[in-house]
Parts: sequence; structure tokens; C-alpha cells
Amino acid sequence: MAEIGIGLIGGGYMGKAHAVAYSAVGAVFDTALRPRLEVIAATSLASAERHARSYGFARAAESWRDVVGDPRVGAVVIASPQETHRAIAEAAFAAGKPVFCEKPLGASLADARAMVAAAETSGLPNMIGFNYVRTPATQFVRQLLAEGAIGRVTWFRGEHTEDFLADPALPATWRTTGRANGTMGDLAPHPINCLLALMGPVEALSARIETVHAVRPGPAGPVAVDNDDQAQMMLRFASGVMGHLFVSRVATGRKMGYAYEIHGTKGAIRFDQEDQNAVWLYRADGPEATRGFTRILTGPRHPDYLAFCQGPGHGTGYQDQIIIEARDFLQAIATGRPVWPTFRDGLAVSAIIETAFKAAEDGQWHAVAQG
Repeated sequence: MAEIGIGLIGGGYMGKAHAVAYSAVGAVFDTALRPRLEVIAATSLASAERHARSYGFARAAESWRDVVGDPRVGAVVIASPQETHRAIAEAAFAAGKPVFCEKPLGASLADARAMVAAAETSGLPNMIGFNYVRTPATQFVRQLLAEGAIGRVTWFRGEHTEDFLADPALPATWRTTGRANGTMGDLAPHPINCLLALMGPVEALSARIETVHAVRPGPAGPVAVDNDDQAQMMLRFASGVMGHLFVSRVATGRKMGYAYEIHGTKGAIRFDQEDQNAVWLYRADGPEATRGFTRILTGPRHPDYLAFCQGPGHGTGYQDQIIIEARDFLQAIATGRPVWPTFRDGLAVSAIIETAFKAAEDGQWHAVAQG
């Protein structure tokens, strides 16, 4: 059975998730290409050594450059801060190695464009990490829409709402400084990727972006918050359908509000990640008195569910989404064929984010650059 050495850059929250995923993916999906946890780099050699022992890597590296240049590494997984993504990806492609990069693709639209250029020039497999769209439930929704289950789509509403910074008394941190760490850089990429997957390209948008808590406590006194807490967009899709997106890190009471609602001429669909193993489907048929939303619990007949569990309604979780991503990346490497979402799909997300900032500045509708 063929093996490939995995080099992981970043040992924090997402680094651990990817390490666990590559440890489990071969058993879960019986992949033709089996990953080997080869080497990991983190913020320091001591940190990398600690993570290597904890996660099961063969060894630790002093820097990401050592990971990229290691001859035993066949593919690179980037789970480090977004301002590091471009340099790592460009170096990995230059070294002839496929790259999986956590979202967002880069710290700016320029970074994203450069990373796509490097990926496509190299001809190597590349993927970007949008895990939430891989739940069996949302994969099933994509099937429903493709089949025309709710007729012609007429409206989309999406959100990603959490409350980890809802309390104004919480102190300033790295999350409250730098545009890339605001809600538009942190949360917004996920629902934007989702709406692109479900609805197709966005033609134009208008946006409002704001900082709700402009000052937070710091060690030496009040500290100004220089990035955004929440944002909303009105959208016009290339299909002509209108929509709306709201993102917030100050939505009191919301923990994982990655949710959407889609209306069509023959029905509607609702989904909320806080109940990630259920889809609500309304079909506009039959007697009016018996119509209503039906709660469909995911099970073995839904995409990628059976690999984890044989019992309908038992459910899958966050880590399972990362394992599905790992399966897809290994498949892209083994077959040499692109697997969605590629770096170019990540660029489409970055383009919408950049356009939203421009629209928020002047209050006008702006066309979204395609490609």
C-alpha cells in the first residue's frame, strides 16, 4: 500500500485537528494512499517537539522551511497564521509538493492571487480547508438543490454567528487587532464558501462592516480594537437570485451559528450547524393542511456518513469534517485530479471579502471580480 509523508506546519487548534485526521483517515475511508505523520513545525522547536510527541509525528522541525525541504515529506499541510500562508505555499510548490492550506487562502487578496498562480504553475494538487461545508447534511443539501427538489431557487440567507467576543469586558487579544483577524477574515470565509457551493458565483454586493466594542481592557489600560466584530452583505448572485449574509463574533448566545435558509418555487431548506446532523426540508405539495418542514436526520444514506457510523441519527462531529477533508486531499494526490475546493475556489472567497470592504467604505454596490 502506497504511503506519503505528511509535513504539518502549525501545532495549535487546527494543527491538532489535522494531525488527528491524518492518523484516522486511512482506517475510516480505507484510502489507497496512506498518510505517514512525518514532521511538524510550530512557533518554536520546543513547541514542535511537544506536539510531535503528543500527535505522533516521527520528528519535529525547527522551522517551516525544514518541513518543506524535508525529502521524506510528500505533501504539506498549512495550519499556521494566515500571514504565513503565501510564503509556505510558494516554497512547497517550488519543491514539488502538493499543499493543503487552511482558510483563508492568504492574508490579502494579493496573497490569494499569488498562491493560485503558484499552484496552477506547478500543476500540483492543492486544496483549501473549508470543513463545515463537508458535513453529510450540507453535502445532502447540495444534492437536493442539484436535483431541483425545491424548484427554482428564489432567495438565500446565510450567517455565521458566534459569541466568543460578545462580552465587552473581555480583554484585547491578537483577535482584536489586524484586519485579517477580524470577523471578515476569521468567520466570514466559511459561509461565503458555503453560499458559493450552494448558490454559485456572486455577481455584486453591498456591505456594512462594523466594530461593536471599539475599546477593550488591556494590561496597561483601555486598548483600541482595530478590526471588525460583525458585518452584513446584500448579495446578487450570477443566477439573478438575491441573498443576504450576516457574520458576527458578538452574537450573544450563538456558539456555532453557521446556518442558511434557501427558498424555492416548490419548497425550502433550512440548516443550522448547532444541529449539524439535521436538515429541515419543506415541500410545497400535498394538501395545505398537512404541509410543513420535515426534520431529516442524517444517516448512512447521506454522503460520507456510513464511514463513521452505521446508525441513522447517531451523528457525525467536527473532527469528522476534517477527516473527510484529509480523504479528499489524499484522493487529489493519488489521482492527480483536482478535488473541490482548490486554491482557486479559495480565491473566489477572498475576492468577495475584498469587495465587501470596498462596498462598506463607500456604501455602494460593487461588482465582484471573477477569477
